[in-house]
Amino acid sequence: MNDRRVVNKCEKNAEAPRSASPAPSTEAETQPELWTTMEGTSLYLPIVILLMQCSPSVPVTVSTNRPKVEVEEFSDAELSCLFHTETDPNPRIEWKKKAKEVSFVYFDGRFRGPFEGRATIDGATVTLHRVTQEDAGEYRCEISASLDTVSLGETNVTLNVLVPPQTPTCEVPASAVTGSAVQLRCRDQQSVPPATYSWFKDNKPISKPRHANATYLINSHTGILEFKAVTKEDSGRYSCLASNGVGSPKMCEAKPMTIEDVNMTVILGSVVVVFLLLVVCGCGGMLLHRNGLLTQGHRGRSNVNYVPPPQEPQDFKHTQSFML
Repeated sequence: MNDRRVVNKCEKNAEAPRSASPAPSTEAETQPELWTTMEGTSLYLPIVILLMQCSPSVPVTVSTNRPKVEVEEFSDAELSCLFHTETDPNPRIEWKKKAKEVSFVYFDGRFRGPFEGRATIDGATVTLHRVTQEDAGEYRCEISASLDTVSLGETNVTLNVLVPPQTPTCEVPASAVTGSAVQLRCRDQQSVPPATYSWFKDNKPISKPRHANATYLINSHTGILEFKAVTKEDSGRYSCLASNGVGSPKMCEAKPMTIEDVNMTVILGSVVVVFLLLVVCGCGGMLLHRNGLLTQGHRGRSNVNYVPPPQEPQDFKHTQSFML
C-alpha cells in the first residue's frame, strides 16, 4: 500500500506541469528529491559492498632498511626488522643466525646462547652490544602471524664486524750476499677487511717499481718485498706498514739487513785446498796399492787358529810330581 501511494504521488507530481493546477507545495517538491537520492544510493550501495568483499587482503610483510650492517669490533650493531600483519596483533618474533648450523638468537621472548644478557629488542629490531668477530654472519628475522592469510614472513641481514690492523709480523733476513735473491715478508692475520702493505727503508717509503726491469717487486696484498739480485746499496733498516681503512695503520719494528760482497779470494783458496787434499789422498792410495800393502796376501797372518804341539808323557808326569 505504501509503495503504491508513493508511486501515485510520483505520477501525480510528474503530470503536474501539464495541468493548470496551482504550484505544488514545499512538501510535494521535497519528496521526489528525497526519493531520487535514496534511489541513487541504493544503486551504488551494492557496488561498494562488492568492492569491500573483493578487495585483496594484505598478509604479513617483513622487511629491513639495512640489509648489510658494518660496524667496528666492540661497538653496537643494530639489525633492523620491520613488519606489518593483516589481523594478528601479537605475531611471534624469532631471530636466527645462519652458519654451518642455524642457531637461535631470539626465541620465545628472550635471547639465547651467547646473546643472552648482551642484546636488546625494540619491536622486531635487535641491537647486539659489543660485537666481536664471532658475531659476524648472516641473520634472519622471522615473523609468524597465525591469524593472517599468509602466516610467515622473513628478511635477512648480514653483519660484518670490522677489525683494525694489528702490528704486523715482519721477516727480514739479517744478511745476504750480493747477487742473491732475497724476500722480505710482512703479514697481519687479524685485520678485517684484509690489510694492504707498504715497505719502508730507513724510515723512507719504498715506491712501487714503474718498469719491468726493476731490481725489486712489491706485492701490497701479500706483503712481500722481493729483490731479484741484492746489491750493497740495499743494505739498511726495513719496516712494514699495514692498513685497511679501519682504525689506525700499524707498523712493525725496523729490522736491519746487511748485504756483503762475495770474497773470491777465500772461495778460491778453499777450492784449491780441497783439490790438493783430494790429489794427495788419491796418490797415496795408488802408491800403497802398487807396493802391495793393500793386497790380502801380504797382510799379517792371524794366530787365531794356532794349536800348540802336544807335550810328552814324562814331561807331564814330571810336572805333576813337581806340583805335588
